Amino acid sequence: MSYLPFISDDKLKRCVKTILDKASAAVEQADEKVFSNVIDPFSAVFDSAINGISLSDWLENEKNRQIQKTLQNALGDFHQDIISSMSGWENLGIGGLVDVRNEEKKIIAEIKNKYNTTKGSDKKTLYDNLLVKLSERHNKGFTGYYVEIIPSKHEPYNDFFTPSDNVTKKKRPKYKYIRVIDGKSFYEIASGDARALRKLYDVLPIVIADTKGVSAGGIENDKLFFKLFDSVY
Repeated sequence: MSYLPFISDDKLKRCVKTILDKASAAVEQADEKVFSNVIDPFSAVFDSAINGISLSDWLENEKNRQIQKTLQNALGDFHQDIISSMSGWENLGIGGLVDVRNEEKKIIAEIKNKYNTTKGSDKKTLYDNLLVKLSERHNKGFTGYYVEIIPSKHEPYNDFFTPSDNVTKKKRPKYKYIRVIDGKSFYEIASGDARALRKLYDVLPIVIADTKGVSAGGIENDKLFFKLFDSVY
């Protein structure tokens, strides 16, 4: 029995392996990279005092924070790879201005892992890139989406995308074919399955275990497993 109905097992495991490899590399490089980033020694002292931990423990926490940051940065690519592995979708890759395209559904999209991944000042560039791609002849009649996998609010949204220009202080024009959408809603559009994102989340512990060649760690049985997802969507 396949993991998910909207992506092949091989493609899903490949996407998961890519994330695991990036995370493993970050862990292996943590010791040598922790001081390559500028550390605030004053913050370290206050943080240690407030939390009642040693500076050595603080440094371990800092390593974990940097590993988590690497993982967060990679998750946008993970969702891009998952969606582009579904039937009818193509990955436009680096230099494509946007991430994915579907000829049949007449959709192009830029995918970000979290609503605050892109700074407000950069959202106008994202809007402009969507507009440029939509003006291309082969994208006539398409809708362009800015996808926030982890949304800014609990309720689903599929709204006009009108970011502000930090220079002119004016919002970009409102067009019905340039939109901002939450991850759960976009996964439904991409796959045709209203529970697609939830199904992906539910199966991840098993796929991770199978990809690593170990038994599942029981994460899916932890009461927090479902609470974490439900707190967002």
